[in-house]
Amino acid sequence: MEIRARYAFVGAFTLAVIAGGFAFVYWLNNSASFRQRDAYLIRYDSPVPGLLVGSAVLFNGIRVGEVTSFKLDATAPQDVMVEIAVERLAPVRADTRVGIEFQGLTGSPVVSLSGGTASLPLLSNGKEKPSVLVAEKNAGLGMTQAARDVLRSIDVVVKDNSEPLRNLIVNLDKFASALARNSDRVDGIVTGIERLTGGATKGQIRVFDLSWAKSFPTELKRPSVQLHILEPTTLSVFDTEKIVVRLADGMDGSEVTNARWPDMLPKVVQARMAQSFEAAGFTGVLARVPEGTRSDFQLVLDIRSFQVRAGSPAAADVELAAKIIGPEGRLVDASVFRAGTPVTALDAEATSAAISRSFETAARDIVVWTANRF
Repeated sequence: MEIRARYAFVGAFTLAVIAGGFAFVYWLNNSASFRQRDAYLIRYDSPVPGLLVGSAVLFNGIRVGEVTSFKLDATAPQDVMVEIAVERLAPVRADTRVGIEFQGLTGSPVVSLSGGTASLPLLSNGKEKPSVLVAEKNAGLGMTQAARDVLRSIDVVVKDNSEPLRNLIVNLDKFASALARNSDRVDGIVTGIERLTGGATKGQIRVFDLSWAKSFPTELKRPSVQLHILEPTTLSVFDTEKIVVRLADGMDGSEVTNARWPDMLPKVVQARMAQSFEAAGFTGVLARVPEGTRSDFQLVLDIRSFQVRAGSPAAADVELAAKIIGPEGRLVDASVFRAGTPVTALDAEATSAAISRSFETAARDIVVWTANRF
C-alpha cells in the first residue's frame, strides 16, 4: 500500500506541474503579461496569405506585439480584418502606416507598423471597441502575387502591340539580310571612317637619325676653351619627334608618315652638334654640364626651320640661329646659318636623308664660325 501511495503522489505532483506550466503560458499571452497591451483592428483590402495567429507585429522593425485573431467583413468580402495586440508604449497614431513584410529565409509574413506624425495624439483603446487602422493598398500581396500581376500586365501589352512587334522583327530581319549582302561595302565605310578619325591601323614606325659634320678645313683653329652647347629653343611645331613637312600653301603641321627622329628634335640637334665639335677636334665641348662645373662659353641655338618644303622643287630647309655667350652673360657674337638640299621624293628615306645633309652643312658652318671667334 505504501508503494502505491508513493506512485500516486508522484503522478499527482507531475500533473500539477504540467497544469501550472500551461496556466503560466496562458497568463503571459493574455491578461497576465508583463506589459499592458492595446488591441487594434487592421483592415486589409487584399488577401493576407501566410499571416497566422501569433505572427509578429513590428513597429519600425521592433517587435511590439502579435496577431490575435482574424475576421471577415460581410459587407466588404474583399477585405480582411486582423486583430493585433500591441504594447501600450508603442506610439500608434491615426496616420501610422500599416503593411506586411516578409522576413527570414522562409519569408514569414509579419504585420509592420511605421511612422506617424508626432503632433497627433496617440490612439486610445477600449476593450470593447478597438481602434481601426487601414493598411496601405495591396499591402497583403506577396512577392509571388506581385510578380504574377506584372507578368499579366506584360502579357496585355504584348497582345495589344502584337502587330507592331511582328513588323519590327520583320524589319530587323530585312536589315540584317541587307547588311549581309553588303558586308564588303560596310567594311569599306568603316575603314574610311577609321582613316578619317585617325584610328586606322598604322604601319610600323621607322626611326631616322641626323648626321653630324665630319669634314672641316685643314686650317681650322681648335681653341682650348670649354664650350657648353645648350639645348636649342624652337617653336612648338618643331619641338617634336616627327619629321615636319611644309605644304605648298605655306601651312606647317604635316608630317612624314611612319617616320620619327630618335628623340625630341632639340635634344637630337644638341647631341649631333656636340658630336660635330668633337669631330673637329674640340676637346672642351660639353652638351650637358656636370653639377658644380662652370664652362667658359655657351653656344645658344634656336631652331627656326627644320622641315621638308613640299612643292616644285621640293627641298629640305634647315635654319639655325647661333649665339656665343661669354663669361658673365656677355654676348660674343651671333649669326644665322641656313642650308637646303633638294628632295627627290616625299617618302621617309628621301626626306630624312635630305634634312640630315642640310643639318650637316649648317653644323659644319657653325663649328667653323665658332672656332674663328676665339
